[in-house]
Amino acid sequence: MTWASIDLNADLGEGFGRWRLTDDEQLLSVVTSANVACGFHAGDAVTMRRVCELAAGRSVRIGAQVSYRDLAGFGRRSMDVPPDELAAEIAYQIGALEIFAKAAGSRVSYVKPHGALYNRVVHDEEQAAAVVEGVLLSGERLPLLGLPGSKLHTMAEKAGLPAVSEAFADRAYTAEGTLVPRGQDGAVLSDPAAVVARSVSMARFGVVTSRCGQSVSVRARSLCLHGDTEGAVALARRVRRQLETVGVRVEAFV
Repeated sequence: MTWASIDLNADLGEGFGRWRLTDDEQLLSVVTSANVACGFHAGDAVTMRRVCELAAGRSVRIGAQVSYRDLAGFGRRSMDVPPDELAAEIAYQIGALEIFAKAAGSRVSYVKPHGALYNRVVHDEEQAAAVVEGVLLSGERLPLLGLPGSKLHTMAEKAGLPAVSEAFADRAYTAEGTLVPRGQDGAVLSDPAAVVARSVSMARFGVVTSRCGQSVSVRARSLCLHGDTEGAVALARRVRRQLETVGVRVEAFV
């Protein structure tokens, strides 16, 4: 499946206290959706408030970037969290961000799991169901952003929540259409030309070349541009410029 338009999202607000990881202000001039860290893997109250104000001022959609409670490991360590506890923690994170989004004149428009939780809910039905339960517990029927074909999307659709497919411009794919784990060589692409070319291929044709050379269907409605990589802002601008050059409209999915 191909799209006449595509959303560009980035993980933002991934700092804590005086430490900042992402150039939120510059990235918000490029992306159309902002996945804002909600304090469990990164972010704090001041950071969430600042990013929501910046996003609202640029008409960028605000999404809750929810994760396992793993500040020390940046949310990238797999955890076995009981479903009831995970559901409550998902709702807690969404609610915290919603306060600042509303104060900025906007709202939380969608939810995206982060890191280990993102990868876990591709295959783990129980954890995926807990994430969906957490969204419902928050009181909003929010879209869930994730990999196409994931358990997260299956459980979201069963619950009547919109499932929005996502692809990654700078991550290597397996032949099965999942992401190559970060701990493996070549999991993250660093060549800007390759990232731009893959972005166009996914947006226009719905395909990406896997690490083993096979063409993989990605059917992406949103394209993730990581904000914590070197030269992230320049690369994001280059990706958006090339997408628009080839006739792809860049606009939010909500």
